[in-house]
Amino acid sequence: MRGIAKHERRWASDSVPGDPPVIGGFSSETESENSSSVAAEEYVEVTLDLQDDDTIILRSVEPATAISIDDLVGGGGMMIEGPVSASGSASTSRSPTIRRSSSNRILQFSQELKAEAVAKARQFSQELKAELKKFSWSHGHAPRAFSSASGTTSGMDSALAARQLRRQRAQLDRTRSGAQKALRGLRFISHNKANAWNEVESNFYKLAKDGYLYRADFAQCIGMKDSKEFALEMFDALSRRRRLKVDKISKEELYEYWSQITDQSFDSRLQIFFDMVDKNEDGRIAEEEVKEIIMLSASANKLSRLKEQAEEYAALIMEELDPERLGYIELWQLETLLLQKDTYLNYSQALSYTSQALSQNLQGLRKRNTIRRMSTKLLYFYQENWKRIWVLTLWILIMIGLFIWKFLQYKQKSAYIVMGYCLLTAKGAAETLKFNMALILFPVCRNTITWLRSTKLSHFIPFDDNINFHKTIAAGIVIGIILHAGNHLACDFPRLINEADSVYSRLLVNDFGNNKPTYGDLVKGPEGVTGILMVILMLIAFTLATRWFRRGLIKLPKPFDRLTGFNAFWYSHHLFVIVYILLIVHGMFLYLVHKWYKKTTWMYLAVPVLLYAGERTLRFFRSGLYTVRLLKVAIYPGNVLTLQMSKPSQFHYKSGQYMFVQCPAVSPFEWHPFSITSAPGDDYLSVHIRQLGDWTQELKRVFSEACECPEVGKSGLLRADGTTKKSLPKLLIDGPYGAPAQDYQKYDVLLLVGLGIGATPFISILKDLLNTIVKMEEQADSASDLSRNSDLSVGSSEQNSSNKISPRRKKTLRTTNAYFYWVTREQGSFDWFKGVMNEVADLDQRGVIEMHNYLTSVYEEGDARSALITMVQALNHAKNGVDIVSGTRVRTHFARPNWKKVFSKTCTKHANARIGVFYCGVPVLAKELSQLCKEYNQKGTTRFEFHKEHF
Repeated sequence: MRGIAKHERRWASDSVPGDPPVIGGFSSETESENSSSVAAEEYVEVTLDLQDDDTIILRSVEPATAISIDDLVGGGGMMIEGPVSASGSASTSRSPTIRRSSSNRILQFSQELKAEAVAKARQFSQELKAELKKFSWSHGHAPRAFSSASGTTSGMDSALAARQLRRQRAQLDRTRSGAQKALRGLRFISHNKANAWNEVESNFYKLAKDGYLYRADFAQCIGMKDSKEFALEMFDALSRRRRLKVDKISKEELYEYWSQITDQSFDSRLQIFFDMVDKNEDGRIAEEEVKEIIMLSASANKLSRLKEQAEEYAALIMEELDPERLGYIELWQLETLLLQKDTYLNYSQALSYTSQALSQNLQGLRKRNTIRRMSTKLLYFYQENWKRIWVLTLWILIMIGLFIWKFLQYKQKSAYIVMGYCLLTAKGAAETLKFNMALILFPVCRNTITWLRSTKLSHFIPFDDNINFHKTIAAGIVIGIILHAGNHLACDFPRLINEADSVYSRLLVNDFGNNKPTYGDLVKGPEGVTGILMVILMLIAFTLATRWFRRGLIKLPKPFDRLTGFNAFWYSHHLFVIVYILLIVHGMFLYLVHKWYKKTTWMYLAVPVLLYAGERTLRFFRSGLYTVRLLKVAIYPGNVLTLQMSKPSQFHYKSGQYMFVQCPAVSPFEWHPFSITSAPGDDYLSVHIRQLGDWTQELKRVFSEACECPEVGKSGLLRADGTTKKSLPKLLIDGPYGAPAQDYQKYDVLLLVGLGIGATPFISILKDLLNTIVKMEEQADSASDLSRNSDLSVGSSEQNSSNKISPRRKKTLRTTNAYFYWVTREQGSFDWFKGVMNEVADLDQRGVIEMHNYLTSVYEEGDARSALITMVQALNHAKNGVDIVSGTRVRTHFARPNWKKVFSKTCTKHANARIGVFYCGVPVLAKELSQLCKEYNQKGTTRFEFHKEHF
C-alpha cells in the first residue's frame, strides 16, 4: 500500500520546484505573512509578439490591476480586482451570479476556487516575468530558441515551468462531475454484476492449487480470459503497488485485487491504468512505455495493424501530452487527455436530437387503454402487411375453391360409394397440388419479376417477397402430398381391394378393369410408380433446401458431407425437371378419368413451364452476349475476392440490384448471385465475393493462382490487373435482377444496415447517391453561372430556350439523408470499400451521407482495454483526419450499435419522414430491426419501412 501513497502524493503535489508546497491553494507560510505580502504585490500584464516564423517575442511586462479568472478557470466570467485577502475573497463585491445563489455550498466552492486561482496566478506571474526576460517561446509551447548564455539547465527550467502552468490550469479545469463523466466507463470488468465476486470466488476454488491462484490463471478467474495479456499486466501492476513481485496469491489477496479493480472512484481507476504503464514506478511514462500499452491494448482487441503502428501512435500521444519535450508524461496529463476525449470526438457526433422530441413520440401510447393499443397494433399490422395479406388470402381461397370443386365432383362418381371420403380428400388435394406445382415457378422467374417491379403492379404485389412466397407454396405442396398420397396409400386403396367382388364388378369395373387389382397392382401401375418417384425426389430436394443443409450447419462424415452446402441444394433442385415430367405422365394415367380433355395437369403446367424454360433459355444466350473482360482482381483480408470487369453496353442496372456470375474454370453449370457494388454511372462492373462455401473457396483458389503481390501503394493481399503476366480465368455474367434496395429513391431518408459482406448492395447506393449529388451541384453551379453571365440585351428567343432546358437540369433528389451502418468483426474488412468511404467523405459537402463503421472485436467504448485506443483514434483523426482502425476518414465505433438509440435519433431528427430501412445480413438482426420499425411506427408520425435482401 506504500506504492499507492506514493502515487497519491505525486498527484496531490501542486508546488513549483524550489518553492514551498501549496496546500489548498495557499502557501504553507503563516497567514499573516501571506496577507502582508499579498498587499504589497501587483499582478503583471505580459505583452507578446507573434513573428512570421512562429516565434513569440516578449515585448513588455507591466504591473496590472486586474486578473481575469476566466482565463484560468475556462469559464465563469468572474473578474477579481485589487489585492486579495488571506481568506481568498476579493475586495470588490461578489458577482451577481454568486450573490443570487441560494446554495452555501456553491458559494463556498466558488470562493475557494477564486482564492486558489488568484494565489496560483500570482505565484506563477513572478516566475514567468523572470523567465520571459531571458527566453523566447515557440507557438506550440515548446522552447525552440534559448539564450546561449542560459544553457541547457535554463532551458529545462523553462520547460518545467511551462508544464507546471499547464498542470495548474488542468487542475483548475478538473471538476468531479467532469471527471466522472469522462471516466465513468474506464472499467476493467465489462459487466460488474452485484454477485460478481461470488463468481470470481467460485473460479478461485476451481483454479487454485494448494490454496493459491497462480498468475497464469488470473485472467480466467476474473473473467478476462479473452484478454489474458492485459489481465496479467494488471496483475503485475497491482502487485507492484504492494511492493511485491509474486507468482501466486491467496483468496484474501485476490479479494483485495478485485476490490481495487472494481473500485468505482475516478482516481482509483486512473491510477491503476497509470500503474500498468509505469512499470518502473518512477511516476513518469516514457514513450517506450506508451508503445507497450498500445500494443497490449491492440492485442486485447485483435487489432494487428495497430500493433504494427504502435510506435507511430506512441509518438503522437507524446507530441500531444509532452509539448515541452521533456520525454515523459505524468498522471495528470493522462487524465487531461481522457477529459478532452469528447472534444476530439466532436467531428463524429451524429444525429443530434432532443429528449423532448423523443418523449413526444412516446406520449401517444401512454394515454391509451388496452383496447385502443390493441386496435392500433392491428391497424398498423394491416398497413404494414396488406400486400402480403391479400395475396395470401387470394392464394388460400383459390386452393379452397379447387379443393371443394373437385371434392363435390368426385362425390357424384360411383367410386365414392366404395372409397368414401378418402377418395374425395385425395382428389381435392391433387387439384391444389397441380395448381401449386404450376404457381411455384412464377416467383423464381427472375427476369419477369424484375420487369414487373417497374410496373404499377408493384403498388399492389410484394415482389420483394418472391422467395418467401416460393417457400410458402412449397409448404402448401408438402401438405398436398401428405393428403393426396396418404389417403391413396393408406385409405382408399385398402378399401378398394377389400371390397366384395359383386360390388366391384357393379361399380368399378369400367375404371380398374375386369379383374379386381391387388395392392401391388395399384402401386406398380404407371400412376403409382410415378407418384412414388415424385415423392422421393421432392423429399430429397426439400430436405437439402432447408437452412441446415443449404448453409452447411449440419456436419456429416465423409463422403456424406457432400450432401450439405449450396452445391447440394443447387443440384438437388434441378431434380424438379424430372418431377415435372413425371407429373405430366402421372396426370395422363388417371384411373377414374378417361377423356383426355378432363386430364387437366398439363393445362396447369403449360404456361408456367414455358415461361420458366424461356427464362432459362434467355439466360443461356444472354450470358454468351455479355462478354466481360477482367480489369482488376484483388484479394482482401477476411477472404474477400473483388472482381472488377468491363461493363457491356447492353447491361443497364440500378443500384441495389444483383447479377449472377459463372466461372467455367470452377464449374460449367453453377451460377451464383452477387450484389453489384459499382454504381450505374461507373464505366465498369464490380462484385465483392466472400469465401463462404465450396464454390467460393474454389473461385478464390483459381484467382489466387493468377494474382501477384501488390505493388507499393496498392491495397489487397494479392492483386491482378492489365499488367499481370498470368492469364485470368474467364467469367460469364447474367442479369441484372431486381432487389428491394433498388427502390431506395422513393424514400425521404435511408437507413442502410450491412453486416460483414452484407454491406455490398449498399455500396452501390452510396456511390449512386454521391454521383447524383455531385451532378446536382455541377448543374446548380452552371445554372448560376449562366444566369450571372446572361446579357439582358440578348433576344428573348435565347432566354426562352434556356428556360426550356432548366427544368431538366434541376433534377430534385427526394432522399435528403442516408445513414450507413456497417458492422463487421475483422479490422481488415474495412479495406474492401476504403476507396468508396474516402470518396464519399471528400465529395459529400452537403452532408447527405453519414457513415458509421462498427468493429465488434474491440471492447465497447469505456472499457479500459479500449480506452487508450479510443484516445489515439480521437487524436489521430483530429490531427490527420484518418481513422486508425479503418484507415479511412470515417470514424470506427467499438462493439455493436445500440439499434434502439439509432432508431430514436433518426425518428426524432426526421419527424414525419418516410424512412426506408434496408438490411442485408444474418436473420437474427433482421427480426430486431423489423420489430423496431413496428414499435416506432406506432409511437409517432415517422414511418419506417423495413426491407431485407433475399437471393
